Amino acid sequence: MRTRRHLVLLFSLAFAGLPLAKENFCPVARAAGESPKDVLAAQIRTQGVVCDKPKRAVRDAKRSKPDHDVWILTCANATYRVSRYPDLAAKVERLR
Repeated sequence: MRTRRHLVLLFSLAFAGLPLAKENFCPVARAAGESPKDVLAAQIRTQGVVCDKPKRAVRDAKRSKPDHDVWILTCANATYRVSRYPDLAAKVERLR
């Protein structure tokens, strides 16, 4: 009976889309081999913002909340604060 409860819990977590291991979790959806900086740069480019040669992306833990990620994206031409909500366009602020 106990094993059955564990299996039910395991399957409910898997079907809910929750990560089972912390190292498998990444708040930025990405394809294999892409880093968060590349994904964020591609997203803001589709919104008309220029990002030449993305250098790095650092998640801003103080400003981020559940279902709202905030990243500092450094490109060769500028630095941006990128705020992302699921299924919405990113809010992009130029810092430098």
